[in-house]
Amino acid sequence: MTRSRLAPGTGIVTVPGAAPVLRTSGGEFLRIDTGGVTGEALVRRLTGEETPGGQMPGEDPRTAELARLVQAFEAGGHAVSAPPRAPLAGRTVHVLGDPVLTGPVARCAGAEGAEVRRITPDQVAGFARATSDHHRPEGRVAVVWCLDSPVPEGLWDTVDRLPDRRIAWLRCHREGSHSWIEPLAVAPGDVTSRHVRLRRLAATPAHRELAAYWAGHRTPDTGPHPTEASAALIAALLTADLIAWAEAEAEAEAAGPDGAGLPTGLPARRRLRRVDLRDLTFTEHSVLPVPDVAPLPAPAPVGTRAGAGAAEARP
Repeated sequence: MTRSRLAPGTGIVTVPGAAPVLRTSGGEFLRIDTGGVTGEALVRRLTGEETPGGQMPGEDPRTAELARLVQAFEAGGHAVSAPPRAPLAGRTVHVLGDPVLTGPVARCAGAEGAEVRRITPDQVAGFARATSDHHRPEGRVAVVWCLDSPVPEGLWDTVDRLPDRRIAWLRCHREGSHSWIEPLAVAPGDVTSRHVRLRRLAATPAHRELAAYWAGHRTPDTGPHPTEASAALIAALLTADLIAWAEAEAEAEAAGPDGAGLPTGLPARRRLRRVDLRDLTFTEHSVLPVPDVAPLPAPAPVGTRAGAGAAEARP
């Protein structure tokens, strides 16, 4: 019998005078039919409280009935035979931008198992311009760029190509008292910083003013800058998006070559979040890519159009 233990967040509640109850990691309470096994024996087995000789007082841990119970817990995801792997293990996260934000992001991503590396804008641009796999970073790679200011015009244009190189692209920036966390981009056709700008301009009647603000026609910045608390919130939201990316990739790999790849419905790829630095609240807004369109044909010279009309009018 495997040495399975209760899964993280899962527990067994012993109700006096009643059968034990499973509390799932999601907070549900499920009755356990222990059959001929005592609740105490099941608890000792799933919490690892065996005696030094491997026997549990009053019970044989190798009985078929206890084994079936443990297998049922495993099948339901309520018991695991090995410690869970850190969600970002095997991933490399390159971080750059303003230290007030990159520091907390690096700590959060590292705590979830990622190998965190500092990187420069020139190095990121080199990733984006890579013309072959030989020049792209190896492994499962993400780039997180955090700004404590509006995005300078054109700064992220080249970096928007990262998803075309199979590199996850995640970013945030601040405008006044709001920080914007843009959607995670992991594949061609995902939402880029350019798409976010176009969508935001289309959604406001003050599009000329907003464009001028982004272009730098504004008074000097007066903050508020992220505090330790608000920076931690932003870092946690960014890390949650990285975890969603890693989990979706793992699911796609488990599906094999016949799988559909990363699900397009992954929320992090279609979600723009605005964090209010004053009260630590945030709102979510759905955003879609802006499809490329063919340029309008150039108008024909006026004289040519008039001549054609005159020729058609002659009998």
